[in-house]
Amino acid sequence: MRVIPLLFLFISIAVFAQNTDTTSNFIPPLPITLMTSGTFGELRSNHFHSGLDLKTNGVEGIPVIASASGTIVRIKVSRFGYGKALYIKHPDGKSSVYAHLKKFNPKIEAYVKKRQYAKESYDIQLYPKSGLLQVSQGDTIAYSGNTGGSGGPHLHFEIRDKNARPMNPMAYGIEILDTKKPIIQDLYIYPQNDASHVEMSREKYKVALQLQADGSYRADEIKAFGKLGIGVATYDQQDLAPNKNGVYAITSTVNGSQNFGIEMNRFSFSETRYINRLIDYAHYKDNRIKIEKLFIEKNNPLSVYKNVKDDGYISVQDSLSYLVKISVKDYSGNSIAIHIPILGEKVSLPSAVDSKTDFFASWEEDFVYAGNQVDVHIPKHSLYEDVYLDITQDKDTIRIHKKSTPLHRNMSIAFDVSKYTNQDKKKLYIARVNEQNKTYYCSTKKSGDRFITKTRTFGTYTLAKDTEPPTIMPLNVADNKWISNEKFLKFKINDNDSGIDSYRATINGKFILMEYDYKTGMLVYDFNDAVETATENNLKLTVKDNVGNTAIYTTTFFRKQLLQP
Repeated sequence: MRVIPLLFLFISIAVFAQNTDTTSNFIPPLPITLMTSGTFGELRSNHFHSGLDLKTNGVEGIPVIASASGTIVRIKVSRFGYGKALYIKHPDGKSSVYAHLKKFNPKIEAYVKKRQYAKESYDIQLYPKSGLLQVSQGDTIAYSGNTGGSGGPHLHFEIRDKNARPMNPMAYGIEILDTKKPIIQDLYIYPQNDASHVEMSREKYKVALQLQADGSYRADEIKAFGKLGIGVATYDQQDLAPNKNGVYAITSTVNGSQNFGIEMNRFSFSETRYINRLIDYAHYKDNRIKIEKLFIEKNNPLSVYKNVKDDGYISVQDSLSYLVKISVKDYSGNSIAIHIPILGEKVSLPSAVDSKTDFFASWEEDFVYAGNQVDVHIPKHSLYEDVYLDITQDKDTIRIHKKSTPLHRNMSIAFDVSKYTNQDKKKLYIARVNEQNKTYYCSTKKSGDRFITKTRTFGTYTLAKDTEPPTIMPLNVADNKWISNEKFLKFKINDNDSGIDSYRATINGKFILMEYDYKTGMLVYDFNDAVETATENNLKLTVKDNVGNTAIYTTTFFRKQLLQP
């Protein structure tokens, strides 16, 4: 048992006590001028962005440094998501996260590879013992990359509080040059019930804006009545990069009194999917533009709102005048204002069109559809509000409502496959069908005659069949080829139907670790791992798709062995 001297313990406590919650705790995690391709709280698909995406000039391999001293408590290597990622716990309880890394520093790399080889798996998650991998502020811990779900070389960087909630790194000394005002794309007004209307319509209304001499925007007077909500599509750009990033804060006032505010300072991962209640989800699905609603609908527990009155709604009465002001701000304090004059004018409109179907789904209750050899189960609280669902079925294909309605929790879709032979069942899987009639594999649980998938996306689903094995293309190896000068062994693998599930490679019967980039299909082995020790080497690569079709590639290659010192 290791004994820590009391004097050292007291000194450590004293030093840690000085590291309280201040903006000077952290330094930039890259030794280059910081440029962002993503800001904290930015509106992403189904989630808020939990950190800063820091550009690396389009290249990989830039040193990543520890933003603050601490100990590495988690290491995750995955083909998807964050790719290669490090998690550092700091003495004050905060933690920092570094993701999409190309590789770790030599000590961490050796620690990880030893365990990957022991597990015979590229994907791995490790929790080093406390104090085993300690780092000091400024230490090189890794090198930037493009692993996992990254869309290009960059570093994803987070700071989390002691409860693992991501916080805005710009509040902790991470500075990005920004002298530009946010950009306004669109602004809409939303009537909230049958008695409300804007410019004689119950539909959402796009507001035309005119740029003013002072840089603000102003709308012509709008005639409306009843309970209304405002929605704005906006983004920010920093000085050194053209990326369209998220804004920091939005507020609205009515006749000078604030009725709504939102600030991106901190949130929890458990609430992040409620972004689909914050945005106009249908508009996003149809137009790929995110309109941020400046009002809070029911079943929206987001914690990012601030100083909200009457849930942000505006109540417009007949013959009264209102001036709505929207202010959009980035973290550096650059802001832009929008002024919307509204005149209350009540008019009579035809009755609203009835859009009911045979399938009513209540937010408060489970919904079950039992069709011909297909059934659907939507758990309660999966929808954000009561919905009449549009469901149609044609043999082994079912269309479940429309993509413009969000689901917060997974629904289950189950197919009865008893009519198929056992051989056919092995090759069948559940697939989502897009608008171009292309199928995409859905994780399929096979339980006898019942195939089940879980998804949070409405749309069209079908039974698909995959009888073709994956393809394996060697890029720098061939039978009886000398490859002494190669640093890596490279392949490209692909599967056009159900997709790649797993792969395994050996040299002379020994497992070798191959890194797979699903975005490019590249499969790479680093000869520095030194698994092969002979001049003549027998390679075997096995690749399986998601229904078990298997491709095997074998070859013999030669490498000149380096003399040992």
